[in-house]
Amino acid sequence: MAAQVEIVTVDAANVGQRGFFCYKSKPKAVGYRRKLDWLHKRLAEGLVIKIVSEGARSVGFIEYMPGEYAWRAVHAPNYMVIHCLWVVGQGKGKGHGSRLLEACVEDARQAGLAGVAMLASRGNWLAGSKLFLQHGFERVGQASPVFELLVKRFGAAPPPTLPGDEDERLRRYGAGLTVLRSDQCPYLEDAVANAVEAGHEAGVETQVVELQSARQVRELSPSPYGVFGIVYDGRLLSYHYLGKKELLQLLTA
Repeated sequence: MAAQVEIVTVDAANVGQRGFFCYKSKPKAVGYRRKLDWLHKRLAEGLVIKIVSEGARSVGFIEYMPGEYAWRAVHAPNYMVIHCLWVVGQGKGKGHGSRLLEACVEDARQAGLAGVAMLASRGNWLAGSKLFLQHGFERVGQASPVFELLVKRFGAAPPPTLPGDEDERLRRYGAGLTVLRSDQCPYLEDAVANAVEAGHEAGVETQVVELQSARQVRELSPSPYGVFGIVYDGRLLSYHYLGKKELLQLLTA
């Protein structure tokens, strides 16, 4: 018999039991605790996390919030912006991603918004465009190195936009290694530690910039991903988690 499929919305009352999908097995980890604190602050701004489960096993989730408060370097007023959409392991290929996406689209319609936006990636760490295009999204922007801005519009409102000034943003951080981070993703605690250790081992001056608001993400991030970035001598080395060994190779190449 197939396990019962359930979609649960995470809130302040049930997050202690349900978690937020990622890092659920490590609730005492610093990254988990920082994400949990971030989540509680964002709920009042309209953050939504929905987890899809098969029986007792969580197999996917979606996280989204209104564009005015979204933690992506995207200008998307009056749109719902998806931060993350993942289905993992044995949950793949069963329509769970579509169910989660449709729930988000319906929430945006009910809220009277102009549509739903998603920053996708042709690389990793973000969902690709395939599912979204199948559900009526369109490409409205691109940014280096691998980003695509996708949108599903309900009417004729102007689409969301990307900053378009990434090179200028990168130059702000000058020489050395700069790690920009937030608490939106629990994996970033380890990602920052890897980057800082690699910088020190390579003998490179290293600084960490804490992004503490959606506005800072929109104004300071060197990539549309927004919540994490590794910049070295004015170049974007990565917008996602890198192991220390891999980063050392990039710093010493």
